[in-house]
Amino acid sequence: MYFENVECLRCRAGLGFDPESREMVRVANDGDAGDGAGATPDPSDAGDAGEAAPDPSGGGDHGGGAAQVLPAAVRCANRFLAGCNWVLPRPQPGALCRSCRLTRTRPSDTDLARVPDVTRRFVRAEAAKRRLVFQLLELRLPLVSRHEDPAWGLAFDFLVKQAEPITIGHADGVITIDLAESDDAYRERMRVQLGEPYRTMLGHLRHEVGHYYWQVIVSGNTDELEGFRRLFGDERADYQQALERHYEQGPAPGWAEEHVSIYAAAHPWEDWAETWAHYLHIRDTLQTAASHGVIVTGPHFGHRPVATRSGRGLDPSLTAAPSLKSPQDLDEILADWLPLTYALNAINRSMGRDPLYPFVLSRKVIERLRFVHDQVLHGRGSPVQRA
Repeated sequence: MYFENVECLRCRAGLGFDPESREMVRVANDGDAGDGAGATPDPSDAGDAGEAAPDPSGGGDHGGGAAQVLPAAVRCANRFLAGCNWVLPRPQPGALCRSCRLTRTRPSDTDLARVPDVTRRFVRAEAAKRRLVFQLLELRLPLVSRHEDPAWGLAFDFLVKQAEPITIGHADGVITIDLAESDDAYRERMRVQLGEPYRTMLGHLRHEVGHYYWQVIVSGNTDELEGFRRLFGDERADYQQALERHYEQGPAPGWAEEHVSIYAAAHPWEDWAETWAHYLHIRDTLQTAASHGVIVTGPHFGHRPVATRSGRGLDPSLTAAPSLKSPQDLDEILADWLPLTYALNAINRSMGRDPLYPFVLSRKVIERLRFVHDQVLHGRGSPVQRA
């Protein structure tokens, strides 16, 4: 079973993802009821049709095993419109799941019918958001919707470009996404134009939610804010001027010694968001590798063999279920991560492709990642508080 399945490919039992237990569960097939607002999405976009081969990539993909039974569960009302396979624990006809409730704005029915490919783009964006929400739940970070907390809850606006361009960004808990980013050709043009090593919808969501958690976790805590400024810089520097200077002049020489990406060099807020997104990227990929039993036994990191911590390389008890037993030290994470990236890069080169992970984590970048890791640990279970 995989994260996007809605049906067992062998016995045809109905499947769905339960965000409360964070496991795949059995549900009645007659619970499939969409809201009728859009066409059934292409199963290749999110693996939601059940008949298609599952996509084993990404967070929350626990292959194999039996699903627990949740007989009273009902599927999310966005089953067809958004390709959603999440469930609600009790019969609530027409109700939305925890992920779909975070979407404040979606394409209108007119746009769904008028704009070519907009349904596919929306399905892909929602699929990426479900992976993000899964990880936020796994990390036990504070997560409430705008409906639950109108002042400071999290919301996503998925917009279709009209006359004016759409600026991807975050503002006080509202994340705005241009659905054009779900189009592979458009996204690749933007990636090349901006000189980025890779560009994904999931990466956008991780970056923008990083801005949200900076406000939720860091900005209202004097001690943490001072620590942030020592590592990332003073966020009170004029943001618009910093961005204009970045796009006109580019990053300063030697930026890679300080920052995880070129864009991170633009302003301390962007440095935090890029580092946060990279941290989520690392944790999610490690979790999936552990779930599939991917074991890399070398080379060494620091002064100890990578594999000696568990004797088997990636230790599922440390990486597969961070909500139960999370590494308390970033070194434990990097001891798994770095050798995995070396192996994946070598495999890609053997196939004549560019490295899958085109990053070098400098000492200062690792310090920033350590700060993000500590904020995640400190923020667990905390209520959302306005800074």
